[in-house]
Formats: sequence, C-alpha cells, structure tokens
Amino acid sequence: MPVISYELPDRFVAGTVGRPGERSFYLQARAGRRVTSVGLEKFQVTLLAERLEELLDEVLRRSGGEAAVPAVTPVELRDDAPLDQPVEEEFRVGAMALAWDPDEQRVLIEAREATETEDPEDPEAAEDPDDPDDLDDLEADDPAVAVLRVSLTAAQARAFAERALQVVAAGRPPCPLCGLPLDAAGHVCPRQNGYLG
Repeated sequence: MPVISYELPDRFVAGTVGRPGERSFYLQARAGRRVTSVGLEKFQVTLLAERLEELLDEVLRRSGGEAAVPAVTPVELRDDAPLDQPVEEEFRVGAMALAWDPDEQRVLIEAREATETEDPEDPEAAEDPDDPDDLDDLEADDPAVAVLRVSLTAAQARAFAERALQVVAAGRPPCPLCGLPLDAAGHVCPRQNGYLG
C-alpha cells in the first residue's frame, strides 16, 4: 500500500479551509519542506482528538505517572498557525487507527484512504481508534489504498488533540435552545416549533 510516513514530524495538526458552515477539515503533516494534507470529516477530527486524549490519560494512569506523558499540552508545542499553503488533498480519510508504542513511548496514528465501500461521513463506519488491533487490520488491506502514518511523542499528541478540539469548536455557534449550529442566513429552531423535546 502506498504509505506516507512521518516519524516525529516538525508539525502535525488538524485545520480547516473555508468559512464556518462551509469548512473543509484536514490533517496535515510536515517534515522540512515535505507537506501532506488529507481530507476528513469534522466528526473524524473530534473522534481522533477525544480518543487520543483518552489513550494518553490511560497510559499515564497505568504507568502510575512514570510514562513520559504530559498531563496537559506543553506551552512550547501549542500551534495556532493556519495550515501550510497550498493545501493539496492527497486523499479522503475513511478509517483511522491509533496505538501506543510502549517501547518507543510514542503514539502511532494511521489514516487510511476511503474506499468505494466506505462512507467517510458515517460515524458508525469508522474503525475504533482505541483498538490497537486496528493497526494490524490496516496492514492487511488493499495494497492500492493510501495510508498516512504518523509517529508522535506523547507531548506532540497532546498538542494535536488540544488544537483539533479547538478547531472543531471554532465553527458555527450552537443554538442555545436546540444545540444545532446557527447559520448566518438564519436558523429555524425545532424547539420553537415544538418538535424537539
């Protein structure tokens, strides 16, 4: 399979292109002048960030605080800069997997290209990033399917997760009544119509 690999990249972030309500989401890795951007859905960014946080917290808990996992993002790793331009999508992400490598003390992330049978917009179709066996499943798949593979320190992974959650939250604000996104063009709230309980 065509594998695009980054070992401790200079930068690995989630970001967007476009205005709130019309944003396209990307994962972007950079090492030197080499930059790779893959497109994905908003829910995939959220899921990856949340599962990363859970994985890091679990590693920290199981090690009794001995693992080199920061409890919060180190200040020097915070990254609020926009995506590197131009953003050229290598592929659309279908399934993702993540795992902890205890020997190297690193987080491994794989994002696999969506196939014709996968629907990247279906949250139920996403593989479970908590399951380290998912990485093995990706190895056995179609050799024509591209994969972005990134290895990060725990501190880099914390920084990625923090930024990713901020990127997702920076979209359209939710309606205070129904929680659905507010549109600049207007919003018909289902709670105002008596349909949402």
